[in-house]
Amino acid sequence: MDSDRYLCIEGIGMTFETRKGDFVALERIDLTVKKGEFVSLIGHSGCGKSTLLNLVAGLLRPTEGGILLAEREIAGPGPDRGVVFQNHSLLPWLTCFDNVYLAVERVFPEKKNLLKERTHTALAMVGLTHAEAKYPHELSGGMKQRVGIARALAIEPKVLLLDEPFGALDALTRANLQDELMRIVGNTKATVLMVTHDVDEAVLLSDRIVMMTNGPAARIGGMVEVDLPRPRERLALAGSRRYMELRTTVMDFLYRKQLKQAA
Repeated sequence: MDSDRYLCIEGIGMTFETRKGDFVALERIDLTVKKGEFVSLIGHSGCGKSTLLNLVAGLLRPTEGGILLAEREIAGPGPDRGVVFQNHSLLPWLTCFDNVYLAVERVFPEKKNLLKERTHTALAMVGLTHAEAKYPHELSGGMKQRVGIARALAIEPKVLLLDEPFGALDALTRANLQDELMRIVGNTKATVLMVTHDVDEAVLLSDRIVMMTNGPAARIGGMVEVDLPRPRERLALAGSRRYMELRTTVMDFLYRKQLKQAA
């Protein structure tokens, strides 16, 4: 298996049928993600970021092209992809532990004691051992998202898919969870594809930023290699010239080139 072509998105096009006719959301998308790489998709609303993520998740089937993960074609949802949405999607009648255990039980044909051990390990990874017996309504928004991340990681996916995972959180909670995600990804060496609107989040977390053109018929308009050393410290990067250069490059694409075209 070629680790440089771990996730391959090849010639993807996505057209939706609507009452007003066909709507072309994505056109000729080609992207490869290395094993262990953190890639962010960024662009204005309506540029097809979430559509592309849903295609990788197997929740949609492309109109054109195909997607390979570890040399196997993606033809639908599967446990080789862990998904975390902006909405935590926890089952309210289950505890934190049971929300994660349910996912683990469906993926691993193991004895209960091993499944419980996997669940405990996943919740410990996100710092929620103390909250295992709590129900979603007893948790803060940030804690709910941690449970969602634990559930996605517990099934040991080949790629972690994040769709604006911190978009609904306040600024401080968002920053804390970004730092937590950096730590977890650093420890697990996970392959990550994330959708975000946040330029600072993309630069802080990513190895590479994929910049999408405005829709309809959105394409990849450019890529930025984030060559900042890891591990990354938020406060240290705030005064980094290279960080500001990368941030400016993405901002220039989004707010000068794309907005100018939209006008």
